[in-house]
Order: sequence, then C-alpha cells, then structure tokens
Amino acid sequence: MIYHRIGKALNKLQSCILPQSGFGKAITYTLNVRDRLGVYLQDGRVEIDNNLIENAIRPSAIGKKNWLFFGTPESGWKAAILYTLLGNCKVLGLDPHAYLKDVLERLPSMMNSEVPDLLPRNWAKQQAESGKLTG
Repeated sequence: MIYHRIGKALNKLQSCILPQSGFGKAITYTLNVRDRLGVYLQDGRVEIDNNLIENAIRPSAIGKKNWLFFGTPESGWKAAILYTLLGNCKVLGLDPHAYLKDVLERLPSMMNSEVPDLLPRNWAKQQAESGKLTG
C-alpha cells in the first residue's frame, strides 16, 4: 500500500532531521497517525478532515467556554447546558421554541429516569412517532 511506502520514506527522513524542529515534529506526528491516515487512503468516502463538523460546532464550543464566566460558575454551567441543547436543536433542524416550550411544560411532572427522553434527539423521535413533527 502507498501509505506503507510513505511510512518507510518518513522513517528514513526522520533520521536526518532534528526531532524538535517543526519538520521533525511533523514527521513524528505523521508516523504516529499513519494507521488512521491509511483509512482515508483506503476508503474514498472518508473525509480528509472534519472541517464541516468543526465549523458547525464552533459557535457552541466557543460559547460554552465563554459562558463559564457568565455571572457565577453555576450560572455559566447552566447557560452552557442550555446553549448546548439549543445547538443540538439547530443541528437536528428542530424549532427551539417548540422544543423548549414542550420540555419546560413536561419537566416538572417527570421522574428523573425520564429526563433523557427530553434530550433533543430523543424528543424529535417521540414527536415524529406521534405525528407532531414533520420533516
């Protein structure tokens, strides 16, 4: 396979390069992830990077870090949870208002063991099964 030949070439090259140089670190990194890179080379359906996912979660990820400083540690944690739920609604194509309205109405009468049913993915599945959610 081609990535085996690349690995051999990198091993030879590594002996000529200073290990702490930028190029040396790049060679070491590449050799360490060689098997995972091989998956990409063997299966054309595998994306070369995860930029689409990173771009989709960036606002939520940046927000969660920033919201930790939202008043008190407790309020930051709660805000991060809320924005994570809303981010999941966005990814799943759900109406956040409808989701929050239903969840906040149902939550007080639920048992703790039923709370996972209110996670956006599970909620959407229930709504679709009951015919309340289209799409």
